[in-house]
Amino acid sequence: MNKVSDNPLKNRDVATGVNAPLLIVTALFVTLYLVSNVMAVKVIGIFGLFYFDAGTITFPFAYMLGDVLTEIWGYRTARRVIWLTLFCNILMVVCTQIGVWLPSPEHLHQTEQAYNHIFTYVPRIVVASLVGFLLGELSNAWFMERIKKWTKGRHLWLRTIGSSAIAYIFDAVPFVLIAFAGVVTTKELLLMLALQYVAKLAIEALFATPMAYMAINYINKLLLRQ
Repeated sequence: MNKVSDNPLKNRDVATGVNAPLLIVTALFVTLYLVSNVMAVKVIGIFGLFYFDAGTITFPFAYMLGDVLTEIWGYRTARRVIWLTLFCNILMVVCTQIGVWLPSPEHLHQTEQAYNHIFTYVPRIVVASLVGFLLGELSNAWFMERIKKWTKGRHLWLRTIGSSAIAYIFDAVPFVLIAFAGVVTTKELLLMLALQYVAKLAIEALFATPMAYMAINYINKLLLRQ
């Protein structure tokens, strides 16, 4: 009987080409999007001037993982993971909505109200996120691969930040309009649009891009050892 290695990073299905690093990056990518959609229910306001949803904090790191997917495994693989994430988001809405419909004991009425309040709003967030997600992530992966060809594989930072600078426009505008139009004032809506774009791009440049460098270098070394 053959013994399978306990090290998940070295387990690889040669026949299908699926490897552990790809599975780990995919799992983190999907998780960050699901978490961002739940966090987006809360709008953060600072000094009455800056408005953004809490998901803005985690969202750029999902984009970073999208960059890692495209850089290492290519646009076609990244596109498959994007569609998988789309399905997972829809599944989350279906499951949480079933939870809203199911009855709860009277002594847990406050818990039920809190749950229903959050997850009744989540479908709107998810619809907004799915539109922005598809437009943003697909354009991000496409532009990143094109910039890679234009620069002949040099300047990773230019690919990650440049593709995100374009993709965040396709993501932020439909997301904010669909998720928050009619919920917040026009002023708050415009401030959210501007701040979301600037904040996401700043997080991408200052934190996510260095992490992308480390992740890509580390994964490439792992793949070379296999």
